[in-house]
Amino acid sequence: MRLTGVEIRTVAVPLVAPFRTSFGTETVREALLVRAVAEDSEGWGESGAGTGPFYSSEYTHGAADVLTRHLVPALAGLSASGELDAHRVAPALAHVKGHRMAKAALETAILDADLRGRSESFAHALGAVRTTVPCGVSVGITESIPALLDVVAGYLADGYLRIKLKIEPGWDVEPVRAVRERFGDIPLQVDANTAYRRGDVRHLAQLDAFDLLLLEQPLDEEDLLGHAELARQLTTPICLDESIVSARAAADAIALGACSIVNIKPGRVGGYLEARRIHDVCLAHDVPVWCGGMLETGLGRAANVALAALPGFALPGDTSASERYYATDLTEPFVLEDGHLAVPTGPGLGVTPLPDVLDEVTIAREWIPVR
Repeated sequence: MRLTGVEIRTVAVPLVAPFRTSFGTETVREALLVRAVAEDSEGWGESGAGTGPFYSSEYTHGAADVLTRHLVPALAGLSASGELDAHRVAPALAHVKGHRMAKAALETAILDADLRGRSESFAHALGAVRTTVPCGVSVGITESIPALLDVVAGYLADGYLRIKLKIEPGWDVEPVRAVRERFGDIPLQVDANTAYRRGDVRHLAQLDAFDLLLLEQPLDEEDLLGHAELARQLTTPICLDESIVSARAAADAIALGACSIVNIKPGRVGGYLEARRIHDVCLAHDVPVWCGGMLETGLGRAANVALAALPGFALPGDTSASERYYATDLTEPFVLEDGHLAVPTGPGLGVTPLPDVLDEVTIAREWIPVR
C-alpha cells in the first residue's frame, strides 16, 4: 500500500455519566483518532490514551505530537516503495521508545485500510471463531453503596453477563460485600488499577470470601514479583492489565506465577497484532484472557469486539454497548442483545464514523502528507 497522508483528529465526546476509577474521574472522553488514506482505500484507528497521563504515561496531546513528529514520517520509505502493510508498521516504529497507544492507533488505521481494500473483515483477519461475544460492564466508583447497587441493578436488567467493580483503598470490601449480598451468585470481579501495595495483602485477602472471578491489577504495573507473592497468598485469581505490555511480558508474568488470567487491551500493547500474539501465548499456557476497554468510541469498540471473538477469550470483556458510555456514538451504535454484541462482518472494522457526528465533536485535526 502507498499512503497519501494521515489525518490526526482529537474528539471530545460527552459521557452519559461520570466514570470514576482509582486514578481519576472522566466526564468527557477525549480521544485521538487516526485516518490513514491510501491510494485506493482509507482506514481508521483509535488511541486508548486519555486526557492526562494517569492510566499510563500516554495522553492524547502527547500521542498527537509523537504521531506527527515521529511515527507517521517513519513510514514514508515503506509507503513510497509500496511495501507498507500493517505487519511492517511495528518494526518500522521500533526505534521510537514506548508510545504504544499512538503506535496502535496508526497500525490499526493501516490494517483497516488494507482490509477494506481487500474486502476482508477485521475479525476474519485476526482469526475470530465467534459471530457474537459475551459482554461485561465496568462499574466506576460511586458516591455511596446504595448508588452502586442501583447502578449494578440497572446493568443486570440490561442483560450484562458480568459485573466489574472499580475499587481503591477505602472502597473495596464493603462495596463488594453489598453487591454480593444484594445480587447473589452473579459473575463478579474487581479492578484496582494499581491502587494497592504489597503491605495490603491481608486486607486484600478479605476479598477471598466473595468468590470473585478475579482481582485485576492490584499492585504497581512494574511489580511482577509482588503480584506473584500476592497470588500465592490469595485464593482469588490475580489478573494483570497494566503490567502486560507485550507478548514477552505476558510470558514472563505467567512464568513467574504473577497472574492466572490476562486482560488484553490492544492499545496498551501496541496494537491488535501484538494483542493476538499475547492471546496465542496465553492460549498455549491455558491462561484465559478477556478484552479490556478504554471508553472507546464505536471505532475502537468494533476492533475490540472482533478481537474478543478469538478462541482464547474465555471471559466476558469490557465490550459494552455504545449506550453504556455515549448518548451518541461516532459510529452506528453497538446494541446489546441477550448479553452479547455482534461481531462486525463488513470490510475492515466494519464501521465508519458518522460524518456529522464526527465533525460536531472534533476539537483539533491535522493532515500529515506522507511523501
